[in-house]
Amino acid sequence: MPKSIALLATPEGWRHSVLTEEGGIICGRLAEVPPNTDPAEARAAVAAMVVGLAHEFHEADVDVTWDPPREPGSWTAQVTVAATPPNA
Repeated sequence: MPKSIALLATPEGWRHSVLTEEGGIICGRLAEVPPNTDPAEARAAVAAMVVGLAHEFHEADVDVTWDPPREPGSWTAQVTVAATPPNA
């Protein structure tokens, strides 16, 4: 289950790391998001990806809450479970 997200703007594109509750990390690039995309759109894209993965693999709805930015080109977010199906 995802627990947090890190998003980085690089000259080559948007990079993300998703930390899981189990201690794992899933890293990658937002291939469909051009490097010059507005940061709000990149945050929305990675949040949608994490929401979709949580639903697909854990049958859970999650909320993504972005932290205030600490430095330019870098964002973090917390992922919390919003609801789970009764039979989960």
